[in-house]
Amino acid sequence: MTRPYVKKLSFTLLDVITDKDSAVQEQVCSALCSLGEAQPGETLRACEEYLRQHDKLAHPYRVKVLRAMETVLSSHIHELDKDTASIVILLASSEMTRTKELDCDWQRAASSVLVAVGKRFINQVMEVVLSKFQPGVLPHSSVLHTLASLSLSNAFGMVPFLPSVLSTMLPMLGMAKQDALRVVFCCALQHFSESTLEYLANLDQAPDPTVRKDTFATDIFGAYDILLHHWLQSRDAKLRLAVVAALGPMSHLLPNEKLEEQLPRLLPGVLVLYKKHVETFQISKSLGQILEAAVSVSSRTLEVQLDALLVALHTQICVPVESSSPLVMSSQKEVLRCFTVLACCSPDRLLAFLLPKLDTNNERLRVGTLQILRHIINSAASQMEVKQPFILSSMRLPLLDTNSKVKRAVVQVISAMAHHGYLEQPGGEVMIDYIVQQCALPPEEPEKPGPDGEDLAADSVRAVSIRTLYLVSTTVDRMSNVLWPYLLEFLTPVRFTAALTPLCRSLVHLALKRQEAGADAFLVQFNSHANLPSPYAVTTRLLVVSSNPYLGDGRGAASLRLLKVLHWNIHPLLGQHWETTVPVLLQYLDEHTEETLSRKEWQEKLLVFLRDTLAVISDDTWICQLSLEMCKQLSSYNGTPQEKNFLYKCIGTTLGTASSKEVVRKHLRELLETARYQEEAEREGLACCFGICAIAHLEDTLAQLEDFVKSDVFRKSIGIFSIFKDRSEHEVERMKSALILCYGHVAAQAPHELLLAKVESDVLRNMFQCFSTKDPALKLCLVQSLCMVSQAVCSSIQASSFHFSRKAELVAQMVEFINAEPPDCLKTPIRKKAMLACTYLINLEPALEEQTQADVIHSCLHSVMALPPEPEGEDGACQEPLYLDTARALEDLLTSLLRRNMTPQGLQVIVHLSPWIKSSRGHERARALGLGACLLKFFLEHLHVSALVPFHNLGLLIGLFSPRCADTWPTSRQEAVICVYSLLYLQLGYEGFSRNHRDDVADRLLTLKDDLVHPDPTILFHTCHSIAQVIAKRLPPDQLISLLLTMFEGLADPDKNCSRAATVMINCLLKERGSVLLEKVPEIVSVLRAKLRETQEEYVLPAAQHSIYLLASQHCEAVVSSLLSSPLPFDSHTHALWRALAVEPSMTTQVLGLLLEKINSDVPFKENRSFLLGSAPDRVATLLPLAATYALYEVLSAPASGTVVLELYHQLFVALLLRVSCTVGVQLPRNLQSKERKSTSLPLATRNLEPCSSAVDALQALLLRGGTQDVVRCVELEGGWELLRTSAGHEDGVAQLASAMAKCAGPRLPLVMKALVCTHSVYETQRVTSTAFLAELLSNNVVNDLMLLEPLLDSLAARQKDSSASVRRLVLRGLANIASGSPDKVRAHGPQLLTAMIGGLDDGDDPHGLVALEAMVGLARLQDLVEPWDLRLVLLHTTIRIRPFFDSEKVEFRTASIRLFGHLNKTCHGNCEDVFLEQVVGGLVPLLLHLQDPQASVASACRFALCMCVPHLECAELAAAFYKYLQEGRSVHFGEFLNSTCKHLMHHFPDLLGRLVSTTLFYFKSSWDDVRAAAPMFTGFLLLHAETKQRPQVDLEQLIAALQLLLKDPVPGVREKAAETLGRLVKFA
Repeated sequence: MTRPYVKKLSFTLLDVITDKDSAVQEQVCSALCSLGEAQPGETLRACEEYLRQHDKLAHPYRVKVLRAMETVLSSHIHELDKDTASIVILLASSEMTRTKELDCDWQRAASSVLVAVGKRFINQVMEVVLSKFQPGVLPHSSVLHTLASLSLSNAFGMVPFLPSVLSTMLPMLGMAKQDALRVVFCCALQHFSESTLEYLANLDQAPDPTVRKDTFATDIFGAYDILLHHWLQSRDAKLRLAVVAALGPMSHLLPNEKLEEQLPRLLPGVLVLYKKHVETFQISKSLGQILEAAVSVSSRTLEVQLDALLVALHTQICVPVESSSPLVMSSQKEVLRCFTVLACCSPDRLLAFLLPKLDTNNERLRVGTLQILRHIINSAASQMEVKQPFILSSMRLPLLDTNSKVKRAVVQVISAMAHHGYLEQPGGEVMIDYIVQQCALPPEEPEKPGPDGEDLAADSVRAVSIRTLYLVSTTVDRMSNVLWPYLLEFLTPVRFTAALTPLCRSLVHLALKRQEAGADAFLVQFNSHANLPSPYAVTTRLLVVSSNPYLGDGRGAASLRLLKVLHWNIHPLLGQHWETTVPVLLQYLDEHTEETLSRKEWQEKLLVFLRDTLAVISDDTWICQLSLEMCKQLSSYNGTPQEKNFLYKCIGTTLGTASSKEVVRKHLRELLETARYQEEAEREGLACCFGICAIAHLEDTLAQLEDFVKSDVFRKSIGIFSIFKDRSEHEVERMKSALILCYGHVAAQAPHELLLAKVESDVLRNMFQCFSTKDPALKLCLVQSLCMVSQAVCSSIQASSFHFSRKAELVAQMVEFINAEPPDCLKTPIRKKAMLACTYLINLEPALEEQTQADVIHSCLHSVMALPPEPEGEDGACQEPLYLDTARALEDLLTSLLRRNMTPQGLQVIVHLSPWIKSSRGHERARALGLGACLLKFFLEHLHVSALVPFHNLGLLIGLFSPRCADTWPTSRQEAVICVYSLLYLQLGYEGFSRNHRDDVADRLLTLKDDLVHPDPTILFHTCHSIAQVIAKRLPPDQLISLLLTMFEGLADPDKNCSRAATVMINCLLKERGSVLLEKVPEIVSVLRAKLRETQEEYVLPAAQHSIYLLASQHCEAVVSSLLSSPLPFDSHTHALWRALAVEPSMTTQVLGLLLEKINSDVPFKENRSFLLGSAPDRVATLLPLAATYALYEVLSAPASGTVVLELYHQLFVALLLRVSCTVGVQLPRNLQSKERKSTSLPLATRNLEPCSSAVDALQALLLRGGTQDVVRCVELEGGWELLRTSAGHEDGVAQLASAMAKCAGPRLPLVMKALVCTHSVYETQRVTSTAFLAELLSNNVVNDLMLLEPLLDSLAARQKDSSASVRRLVLRGLANIASGSPDKVRAHGPQLLTAMIGGLDDGDDPHGLVALEAMVGLARLQDLVEPWDLRLVLLHTTIRIRPFFDSEKVEFRTASIRLFGHLNKTCHGNCEDVFLEQVVGGLVPLLLHLQDPQASVASACRFALCMCVPHLECAELAAAFYKYLQEGRSVHFGEFLNSTCKHLMHHFPDLLGRLVSTTLFYFKSSWDDVRAAAPMFTGFLLLHAETKQRPQVDLEQLIAALQLLLKDPVPGVREKAAETLGRLVKFA
């Protein structure tokens, strides 16, 4: 039966091969392959028969079948018998030649089948193929294609046939007239030749080792003649390429004499193709093969063709490449391979052709020639060795080319030369020089676009050059003698600066290799190499470039490493010292980056390194020589100001070490005469040089400066400048700036004791002449220098006795400079420097006058405080540090002034801050408060009271600072508290307490300071109140009036937070210390009520509320009635007034009682009939209950109402809950609807007018005020409040509210429940609400604890017959909730509960079945808790009743029924398996298939039910599989799970096969696509794992028929699974 069965399955699948969905087609092929895996022979026979019978089947589908057959053959060729092979061969040969089209998929597929069979049955295949390859008759193109493929796949089997094949083919070549057929012939000849060459190359493994090249020579030559002389001239490009592809391997098989004979025509014939084809890979490849063949026979003809070959090949290399595709790159490699062949046989001719090409100016020609040259230098090294001088001399012109592409090619050629000894020849230094020049190219320099539009960056040339230099230095040993010490020549020239890093790295490597070779090899003979830089030049150069260490790829570290390695060549004494100091510098660089490194600190380390080095050398001659070299190199750094600045410092350090005063004077004079004063960095560097030198040579330094000022050079410069009016002032000012800076640095660096005698006579005398300048640069230099001079004088030990006669004049000049600065920006450090100068000057004698001091303070404060928060400038990134330094200078100045007058009067300095403390700009307040805090802290730390004096301005200062404790800027708040704290301790000090005394009251301010971090206004103002309490306890009585007056002024503060803080503090002070003001409370309230109408400032509102409270305490009912009559909606003022009525409990009780009475005194809504017929009536809220609800919310919102709310909690709760239920969907009266729309459109809308929302808000307020905040929070987290407002979600909202009450407000429930049970409303909505609330209470155990269970059950039982289906449904939900709330009581009430649930299943008055759904859910919850016997009585009835819901169209019913089924299974474990096993087996298939249900809840229920069902089957492996795959939250691979399940089912329950398959057939017609696709997959897995002996259980005919129907399903996925299952039916073959 096997053959007919496999045939039927195959035919069934093959009938679907024409499916319009490609995925189904692929699955059919996969199924055929599956059949072939089990029964390869039968499957192949079936496919053959099908194709034979379905002769009209379109060729795309025949292709798929043939490819499936090829797959089976490839895997099972060794299992194939000869008969089947013969059948397949005949089919494939027939299919292959059925169409006359050339090279179509159909032919290729059939040919592939023949090739697959030919791997084992080559003789049979060849027999059939050769039958279609008859002499004198043109074969089908696919026959030739097959022969060619066979030769590649099975060369050892095919080559023996080739002589006969070639002899038969040769006459056919002349018969082939179509170019397409000729292409096939060429491909066949190419593959035949390649397989022959492979065969001949592996004769030791070949079946016939006697085969020789001569065997094929004649036939190959005959074909060769036709291809070359006839076909190669074809107009068809494809044919020409095919011909040339064949000629390459064929040339190796030609007889030697024939090849020699044909070369004169062959080579030109191939070369001419370069002009006809864009794609040249095949041409170049074949040309290379031909050249190799010609060289192998020592062809003399090749010499004749050489010129033409070189021209053509050179052109191919030079042709512009439009892409970097692998094919293009491969073509280039093939051309270069040709050059390698030619270089080996004719090196002289090749070079004679190539080298003149280097003299051309054409970029492409030059680049291509260089590329070839590099290639042959590497690939034909032995032939090129004797040509090295010739090649080197030819590089002269390419070295001058500026094109980046040429440069890159030249560098690559030089790299190749280095590896092969070229650079050791004379002229090799030029190549090295060129490499270094390219290393010195600027990285950012762009290359000009070339003629072909390409744009290569110069950086690519530089990068290649750097890599080349390093590789040549480190990996080519023979280059060591060439590069050392030659590379040292490139260190000092400026043009090679960008190459310093690679140069240093290479030199370090070379030097280390030299050291290993010995001292003699390492030591550089500077005298014998005229061009080498001196040790002084090397030291200077490397040290200076190290000052900017991260520039140029880290040249600082590279330079220092080279210095360390060259220590013996620099000076013999430096070895040990540099061995320890240089690594420290390198480590410092490693620990930093360019962003984190402090340039100043780094340069200082280098200067220390230089100073220590000079100390170790201690040779004045050497030092003077070094200083001379440094001065010589100054001009080299004109383009790099920062490095030149550092070089000046190095010169100063070196001169400071020199002992020759003559040398020092000479160099200082030359520096002054040659300096470029226009450059700021150079002026700074010159001044630093003079300052450093003055440390050891003060007299000489000052003398040189004085001489220069008096010299003709300085005066001539001024005279010359005056000729050019436009620039004379500018140039002169720059020279003056430099000289003034020099004086400043000399003063700063010189020994202070020596300086005092010369400061006014020698230093300041020359500076005073420049104070009238308007030039900003000169002004800055003046201020900076004066600052340095003043600081130096103050730092002297003798400063206290020094009398500065022109101090006032200098201070006035500094103030003038400060006032001249722009007030809106901070661009220069003039302010900072000037204030620092004033700070130092103030400390000197004589003291300043009081008015002068006030002017200084005012000018400095205005100059800094008025600056914008982010000072703008040309370089915005530098402004923040500049501002911080300027602010610090201001603080130092004021502190210095305060130090000179440490009395309460001296604190008047702080009063100058008052306008800035009260500024409307936050940043100005923050600056002023920070400054004030620093000054008070300094005053307190340095306070020394020798006699008790009154702190007369304490109140004024506290009133100034204390309201700022609520400033909107957090930093201002912190600083304000610190100020108040300091002032209180100052008061204690003036009262006589010691400095170590700690006051607990004042110290509390430090604790309160932490509370001011929070931006919450409530916390801020509470903290301000506490601060005011502290002030009240420590403020002297005589200061109270002053403090209050200052604070009342603060009510108009532009910062409203500070204004409110003033109010809070005033009230606190009035409460604590101002009892006399309580008599004026009515007047104060009246004023604040007026402000309530005029303004919205927050600090006015509390006073108004207090006034209303006083009125309501006497006229409560009248106030309530009056407020209720206010127009709706209440405005914000009315809200506040209502809240004021809850201040006192007795008043609150009275107000709440009146409001409840108003709510219940009228109907909640009225129904208005719509004018549209048939529409439901509109419900409109009544006004009085609506207004009372609003008012109730406001009263309940008041915190003070809490005590009264607790007493009336249950009344308020029930009233508001029922109010919510009867306002759901209720509209506002028409006259209020427009107001509602207007209020919602306002930016700050009042509370929502909507009736239900107002009731919910009031209910929330009740819960919050009644101490049940957790209830509000729980309901809010679940979204219950929003649900309460909607008709659709009202029940769920009520349930969430009840649950929250049970969890968080249990003690409240008895009275609440009693009130609800007694409610018998005529409104259905209120009955539904009360039932939902009571039902939810049963889900919590609190009802059991409070003994409310029985009353609740009785109440719900009484509602079972309610006319409302919603009430009946909620009753069932409540009864089921006992399972959660009181599970231990379920058994006692089991019969009652089950009866109610079964009654719900049979409820016929509910058209939507929602009662039945609730019953199923309830049964699932109760079944674990009732008595087993009680459940057993209804088990079968329940199971049968819920089974139809498994396939319900409603997802809720499917989910509930399947989950209940799982629960029933769980309950029956160990009790009633015998009763329920049948139900489990019957439910297994739907549960498995519904795992693919489109609804996730259904799939989840199936997981649960299956896990509950599996114990009934008593199969551990199946249970393990279920628990592994069906865990909740685990993503299930359905196919894998189904496969595992079917495997265990068939292993343990083989007899269920028929039943499971027949049940599954029902789902073949399911309305859900995924379920319908899962059904055949389930069937397939069952059959896959079933034993063959179980075959009788399955009606295969019925199953195959059903699968055939599924193969026509509209969903591709279903058809795909059906096809897959058909492939598995081979099991029963």
